[in-house]
Amino acid sequence: MSAVIDEKRRTSRVRRLRWPFSRQLSLSLLSVAVLLLLWWGVTALGLIAPLFLPPPQQVLHKLLVIAGPQGFMDATLWQHLGASLTRMLVALFFAALIGIPVGIAMGLSPAVRGLLDPLIELYRPVPPLAYLPLMVIWFGIGETSKILLIYLAIFAPVTLSTLAGVKNTQQVRIRAAQALGRRAGSCCVLSFCPVRCRRFSPACASVLAWAGPRWWRPN
Repeated sequence: MSAVIDEKRRTSRVRRLRWPFSRQLSLSLLSVAVLLLLWWGVTALGLIAPLFLPPPQQVLHKLLVIAGPQGFMDATLWQHLGASLTRMLVALFFAALIGIPVGIAMGLSPAVRGLLDPLIELYRPVPPLAYLPLMVIWFGIGETSKILLIYLAIFAPVTLSTLAGVKNTQQVRIRAAQALGRRAGSCCVLSFCPVRCRRFSPACASVLAWAGPRWWRPN
């Protein structure tokens, strides 16, 4: 009996001393550490000029300076981030406000889809930065052109995600809503909204992750 108790104590002690991170996270941390070590080694040996690859300590120092009160271009880092995030959220709001009804209409009506799908597919592969000269000429260099560029990048994914959600809605939901005497508007809310909500969050996350690094600009 005492041997069993001692074995349990040793097992619990080993569990307490176990590495707190998972294997995948440990490998990820190791890869980042190796990359930083290689970066430091290359710059310390002078294999690449600091003009093209500054050492990591210099980059960290510059980041701390920018994040401090001195900031960058007469504004702090948090002011830059706040302005960029505001533009992205405003563009996302209008993209959802227009894209979700358009996507539902395209999913419900083959005629609407036939009219709008070629236009969306025509401009969707074009990089939004290709519109930059036109946006600057038409709307200037203010906030309108910046928000409109982000809107053009977000509108197509939101609309197509809504269209996919409508097309994947089970017909049982629609028929059940109709059998309960619901009107067309109620059928849309009860049938499409649950599917759309499951698709909208991942779509927004992917769109914002894509748009964030591209549309951060110092003010």
